[in-house]
Amino acid sequence: MALEPSEESSVTRMLDIFDVRPAGEHRFTGDSDGGSRKVVDGTQLLAQSIVAVAKTLPDKSIRSAHAVFFRAVDADRPVEFVVEVDHSGRTVAHAEVAVRQGERKCASVSILADMPTPDVIRHHVARPEVDGFGDAIPADMPMKGRELRIVGVADVNDPDEVGPPILHAWLGYDPIPERDDLAKALLAHFTGHLSVSTTMRAHPGVGTAQAHHTISTAVMTVTVAFHEPVGWSGPLLYSHDSIQVGAGMSTVRGLVHTEEGRLIASFTQEALIRPLGEASSAIPAAARL
Repeated sequence: MALEPSEESSVTRMLDIFDVRPAGEHRFTGDSDGGSRKVVDGTQLLAQSIVAVAKTLPDKSIRSAHAVFFRAVDADRPVEFVVEVDHSGRTVAHAEVAVRQGERKCASVSILADMPTPDVIRHHVARPEVDGFGDAIPADMPMKGRELRIVGVADVNDPDEVGPPILHAWLGYDPIPERDDLAKALLAHFTGHLSVSTTMRAHPGVGTAQAHHTISTAVMTVTVAFHEPVGWSGPLLYSHDSIQVGAGMSTVRGLVHTEEGRLIASFTQEALIRPLGEASSAIPAAARL
């Protein structure tokens, strides 16, 4: 079920939501935190799918996930996660998750898992040289236990905040989960939150404040890869780079570094950015995909 009016959105509650409950063989159920909207964030479904597969394949570590979202999910109703294991060998496994609500399939998540091994070789892209957590600007995206700060941008939703299609966001989490699957779920959860804003930033007079009012936006796919080990202790830097927008779709790639510079995840996201048609405008803004 969605949040009751007396409940507060928090990292602790989100981790509880990510921790889906068994409901039969390879089947799980989960609740949602839709906040002020009736639509569940796609990255919540991605996070829950990661945990569902981790529970189905407890001897493996989740390595990557690719999610496609094609129907809106109502935050007031339970969600079902049906896991189909296509292969589970000694080192590598693959599973597909069908995200369902009632009789409708709403999303599909493909997940690769493996058995981590010692390095043969190792390197990673360096953390961008940007202002640190303490010098970044606090952002208005409230969640108890999560502190968000944006580097050099006062309001990511403002159409007048124009600059390169790049955004760097620091996130501090409390608590930081110790379980590997929940840590990866929490990392994945924020991968879709700023990508549309990153894309719009390069275009004067266009901003996410217009989303669902004069512009139709929707996250359609998220792909995230986890780079072992994923543990962290301080704030994380999410770096977003919008590499293309046109024909109604945008593509953003991103990196997640620890404060000390270790790369622990990378991601890509595709989103719709289209004129708001008459059919869409007839749907209440809080209920749009």
